[in-house]
Amino acid sequence: MRALQLLAGSILLAALGGGAWLTLRDSRQAPVSTKAPAPRPRTIAAAAPPTPVAAPSPSPTPAPFVVRRILDLKKPLSHGDYVWDESGAPDGPVVITVDLAAQVVSIFRDGYEIGTAAIIYGADNMPTPLGVFPILQKDADHVSNLYDAPMPYMLRLTNDGVAIHASDVRYGNATHGCVGVPTGFARKLFAATRIGDRVIVTNGKRLSMGQSIVG
Repeated sequence: MRALQLLAGSILLAALGGGAWLTLRDSRQAPVSTKAPAPRPRTIAAAAPPTPVAAPSPSPTPAPFVVRRILDLKKPLSHGDYVWDESGAPDGPVVITVDLAAQVVSIFRDGYEIGTAAIIYGADNMPTPLGVFPILQKDADHVSNLYDAPMPYMLRLTNDGVAIHASDVRYGNATHGCVGVPTGFARKLFAATRIGDRVIVTNGKRLSMGQSIVG
């Protein structure tokens, strides 16, 4: 009987102990963190490399060419005089040079001087500009809209009206900035040039054989 009571007590204790264990086990909960989760590191997509853009090509520098021939003048040019001789001159680029100090214009084709003339130029209060100018316009029967004056065989150099054209080339005459040449020379010059040909205006620069014409 005693043994049965002990056995029953053991069974009851075991049952109670198991229940307590089960109750304790069931009452446990996973710990709740009070801390916010650590932020994930941000990932930023790498910027795409810039699309290469081709740089604009620089404008080509006009190639210089060498003076290969200078006309043989029998005497110095006087106002109204000109000489024209294309014999032996090959086709090629055309450049006009104007020397205000010498009061002379020359035209070179592929380095060969084919014409030269005495000139008149701008008065002191309206000087002829120095520099390199492309021919912008050609008009054989041009009339100035500024001065209402005829400018035959006009080769325009600037947008404000400076040009080479036929004039009454006499000592003491002057222009409003243009380069005036004898009419016969102007006609030939007009026929020998085209838009874009360069005109180099200097004040005292002389050219000689073998020298480069640059502009």
